[in-house]
This record gives sequence, structure tokens and C-alpha cells, in this order.
Amino acid sequence: MREENMKFETKAIHAGVQPDEATGAIMTPIYQTTTYAQPRPGENKGYEYSRTLNPTRHALEKNLAALENGKHGLAFGSGLAAIDACMRLLNPGDEVISTNDLYGGTYRQFTKVHARYGIKFRFAGMQHAAAIEPLISANTKMLWVETPTNPTMNIIDIEAFAALAKKHQLILVVDNTFASPYLQNPLDLGADIVMHSVTKYIGGHSDVVMGFLALNDDKLRTDLAFIQNSVGAVCGPMDCFLVLRGIKTLHLRMQRHCENGAKVAHWLKAHPKVDKVYWPGFESHPNHEVAKRQMRDFGGMISFSLIGDKMEDAFDLVSRLTVFTLAESLGGVESLAGHPATMTHAAIPKDERAKTGVTDSLIRISVGIEHVDDLIADLAQALG
Repeated sequence: MREENMKFETKAIHAGVQPDEATGAIMTPIYQTTTYAQPRPGENKGYEYSRTLNPTRHALEKNLAALENGKHGLAFGSGLAAIDACMRLLNPGDEVISTNDLYGGTYRQFTKVHARYGIKFRFAGMQHAAAIEPLISANTKMLWVETPTNPTMNIIDIEAFAALAKKHQLILVVDNTFASPYLQNPLDLGADIVMHSVTKYIGGHSDVVMGFLALNDDKLRTDLAFIQNSVGAVCGPMDCFLVLRGIKTLHLRMQRHCENGAKVAHWLKAHPKVDKVYWPGFESHPNHEVAKRQMRDFGGMISFSLIGDKMEDAFDLVSRLTVFTLAESLGGVESLAGHPATMTHAAIPKDERAKTGVTDSLIRISVGIEHVDDLIADLAQALG
């Protein structure tokens, strides 16, 4: 069966992966090598040096590209390395318009690294594409969309921003980390590049740090592959092997993340000590209809704030959790809890955080695949 005709679950297991020709091994071997023998100068079997291309990484790149319905895929040493490669498509004086409620590490890289080299960044709420068009200037070259956003779970209409990007000849990049390819495929909605922190849902087991870009445009692929090879921020074959293994259960894990997430979100919403709950599955969510249209389900990421908005109350709560683990990151099989203001979003100034809803008591939880009754019981005892 041709890969493009496979359902997602089948592609997750088979796309881009073939039994090893030498041994028949079902699992892609870990090609732990830096270089490859050449019979004559300039002649090889497709591989010369593992920074440029490695068979294990090549299999992963083909597999993940297929899951995003993309033609090309490039794997990097981290999600931030993948973001960095996108920024290197630009020149001094170029401008990027980005959502104002995004991952703190992305904000830090934009403002502390690339801004030093003449790239300009404008941050704005992207809940409505029409509000962004007046911000576009002759120098604007890229739109950076994150949906659902981290950590306030805002939903951005990818199709609307794709139309805007096409109208003004801009590159549209979508950070699809919170949704994963199982819930959302931005390339199908008109995006030019899809970025993933593979560390999260795709890897799924909190044991690999990796980033990924999926795309269809041949020219962009050539430019990004040149950057990948020239800068060298690639991932190792062992990490690629682990991610290939994790992907085979992505659909099963995401189904449970979504089921558990829905039950936890509704439970939190009814709790008397909880103020706001951020989850796109609520009908009251500002862009719930957009989420229904562009996502297959609403995911396992939830943020909530506490009545009184005291940081010490949030600290006490996350410190009392026993099934949820207080830790950075998200998307693993185990449930995690974090305090964005002092952890993932500490790089963003407090007044800027406050504008986007990242208050002192905001807690972000990554709902894992444990039994949901145990997760709710843990939240109940922590809330007192």
C-alpha cells in the first residue's frame, strides 16, 4: 500500500521504515557511525558523513514527514535548534510577527539571540488574523504561529493565517508541538513549515531531546538542509531509534491523553478553589469552533489559575502532588505539572507574561496516560 493512502495509525508504524536489507531486522538499526566507505571518490551508497545524513535519522525524517503529510523532513538536536534553522532563513532587517503567548524558550531565542543580528520581532495576539494584517510591513518575511499556545491554550486559525501569508508572500511556520501530528496537520491547512519539539508527544517517553521540521516546498527544504548540515545541530542515531520506537504508539497515547485531559479539565472547572481553566475543548473557549475544525481532539495540555492568584498557593499545590511530577517539559506518558511564571516562561518579563494570562498562580499540567481516577484524586488532595 502506498504511504499516502495509509491511515495515520498505519503510517506511524510503517511509513519511511523498511526491514533492514542486510539482516531483515524489523526495527531500524542504530547506525552508530560517523563515516561511510566509498569505492571511488565521489561514489557512495547515499551516505558520506553522519552530520549530513545518517540512515537511522533518514528513516525517522521520512516517517515524521509522512505523519505530517509532508514531502520533506529534517530532524535536529532540539526543538530550539529547529527554530534556529528557521530564523536563519532570514536576513538582517527582516521582521517576524509572532504570537505573544508562546513558549518562553522561543521568546528568549527570538529576543536575546536573533534580535542581536538585526532580525526584528513583533508579538501580538493572534486569535484573529484580521488584527494582524495591519502589522505587516515591507520588511515582514515570516509569521510564527503556535497553536494551541503555551501555556494559555489559545487557538489560532491556521487556514486564516495561511491565506494571509500567501497574500503577502510570507513564510508561515506553525509550532505543532502541543497538538502532535495525530491531532493537527498544519501543512494540510496551508502552512509552509511545521515545527515540533519531538521531545514532547512524538517521543512520548521523556528520554529524548529533539526537534523536527516538516515541509513540502523543495526550495525551502534545500535551504534548511544546507543550514542543518552547515550549522550541525543534528540528532544522534540512538535518539532517532528511540523516537522511531515512540512514534509506533503515538496514536494510542494521544487517544488516552485526550480522554484523560477532557475529564481532568471538566473536574478542575467545577472545583471551588480553581479560578480559570484553559483548555480548548470547552464550548466557552474563545476559538473553540476553530479548534473543532482544525484539530481531531483537544489534547492533554491544561492550564489553570487559583482563586486569589497567589504564587505561594501555586507553589504549595504543585509541591503536594504525588502522581503528577513537578518538572519541566510535557507530552510524556507520565503526568507532569509546572509553574510557567518561574519555570518555562521565566525568560519573559513579568508585565509581558501578565498581558497573556501567565499569572502568578497559573499552573500548567501535562495529563499523562495513567488511570484518570488517580490523577483526579491527586489533584483533589493537592487542592485540599
